[in-house]
Amino acid sequence: MNRRNSFGIILAGVIAAIAACGAEAQAPAAYPTRGVKIIVPFPAGGTADAMPRLVGDWLSRKWGHPVVIENRTGAGGNIGAEAAFKAEPDGYTLLSAPPPPLVINQNLYPKLGFDPPAFEPIIVMSRVPNSLVVNPKIAAKTVPEFIDYARANPGKLTAATQGNGTTSHLTAELFALMAKVKFQNVPYRGSAPALTDLVAGNVDIMFDNLGVSLALVKGGQLRLLGVATPLRMASLADVPTIAEALPGFESAAWYAVVAPPRTPPAIVNKINADINEALRRPEMLPHLAEWSAEAIGGTPQATAAYMHDEVERWNKVIKAAGVKLE
Repeated sequence: MNRRNSFGIILAGVIAAIAACGAEAQAPAAYPTRGVKIIVPFPAGGTADAMPRLVGDWLSRKWGHPVVIENRTGAGGNIGAEAAFKAEPDGYTLLSAPPPPLVINQNLYPKLGFDPPAFEPIIVMSRVPNSLVVNPKIAAKTVPEFIDYARANPGKLTAATQGNGTTSHLTAELFALMAKVKFQNVPYRGSAPALTDLVAGNVDIMFDNLGVSLALVKGGQLRLLGVATPLRMASLADVPTIAEALPGFESAAWYAVVAPPRTPPAIVNKINADINEALRRPEMLPHLAEWSAEAIGGTPQATAAYMHDEVERWNKVIKAAGVKLE
C-alpha cells in the first residue's frame, strides 16, 4: 500500500469518527420508543407529585408513549433519588424532585447512596413560594401575633414538615432562627400526610408551599398568616409577606427533572426542549395559577447553575440554624 492510499484510509477514518460524534450529539429522532418512568421521591397529593404528573401527561401525548409516575418515598427523598441514580442512563428513567435530594441532603446526611451533583440536570419546571399556615385553633391571626405567641410558649408549638431536610423543615428552622422562637419538628413523608394532620389539629403549624395548602385555606380548614416572597403576591394581595415582620425572610420550593449520570446529552436536550414546550402551552396556565406556581424552564446549563446556587443557599441555612438530623 502506497503512502497516498494510506493517507486516504486514515482521512476516511477521521471523517467517519467526526460524523459519528456529530450523529451522537444530535437529538435521536427515535427517542422515546417506549414508555418513560419518572420517579417522584414524595407521595401523591402534593405539588412535588402534581407538577410532574401534569407535564408527564402532556409529554405522553406528544411522544405517543406513556409517561408513568412512580412514587418511591422515604428518607427525605433519598430512596427514590437513589433508585433513579442507579437506573440505566438511557432516558427511560428520570427523577422529578424538589430541593431535598438534589441540593440539600448532601449537607445533612453523613452518607448517601448516590451523588447528587452527578445527576444530569435537565430542567426546573416551576417554583412555588412557601407560606406559614396554622390550624385555626391557634389564636394568632398575623405573623407578629404568632411570633409573640411562640415566644410565650417556647418549644410547645408542633411544626409539621414534609420530612427532615425538606424546604418546609429548613424554612421552619430559618423562621425560628430569625424570630428567636422554638418549634417541635414533626416530620412526615411529604405535604399530603402533614396537611391531613394539620387540618385535624394533631399538629399546630406548617411552612408549606402554596400548591396544595391554599385550597385548604380557601376552604377555611387552615389559616394563612404570611407568604415567604420578597413582595406581596398579586394573586394574594391581602396576605402579608413574612418579610414584613422578619426582613429578608424568603423561601420557595421548586421542582426539577434530572437524569441518571452519563445519560447522553442528545437525550437530555430532547427532554429539555419538550418540557420547555409543555411549560409554554396555554393549557398549563390555569394549573400553575391554581398552585401559585411560576414556570421556570431554560437550558440544562441554566438548570445546573441554578441548582449549584441552591446548594450554597440552603447550606447557609443549615449551618446558621445548626440543623442536624437526629
